[in-house]
Amino acid sequence: MYHPTHFENLKVAFENRIYDLDNIDEKITIVNRSDRTDFAILSRELSIQFTLVNQPDVTAEVLLAASLEDLAGEILETPDATYGCTLFLRFYKHVHDAREQCVKIEDALYAVWENDIELTQTLSFTYGEDAPGYMNQIEVKFKVKISEENMREIPPFLEHVLKTLEVLNKV
Repeated sequence: MYHPTHFENLKVAFENRIYDLDNIDEKITIVNRSDRTDFAILSRELSIQFTLVNQPDVTAEVLLAASLEDLAGEILETPDATYGCTLFLRFYKHVHDAREQCVKIEDALYAVWENDIELTQTLSFTYGEDAPGYMNQIEVKFKVKISEENMREIPPFLEHVLKTLEVLNKV
């Protein structure tokens, strides 16, 4: 009998809760969604992007990923293997003063997420556009993999994402 993987079960749980935040709670607006299977490397990835209602300047993206090693280890029940899903967050925010705002963003994210994350900020601009400043892609990677055992943590996790959006909208 087919047993869904950690990825499949977590994917459904994240989708359900995020769509509830959009349709029922009306706290967010979903702006993009992607569900990919990469047949070249046999991996899976779910990505859902959203903004706070009436605050479209900062976008959050929740990414859930499982590699071939994760999927195979779980399906084959490999002993002593640590498998699960990798969880990332990305936030997209336009910054005008990179030196000042990036430091504030880093401080704000560590205040919300403490030391459970690896943080990277990547600044870019489109050549030829006169808009001042940069697009800041803020990537938050969590140090531990998650599995079905983390299902109860999804609602508080997403509340932290909403809090992060609120904070980033003020920076």
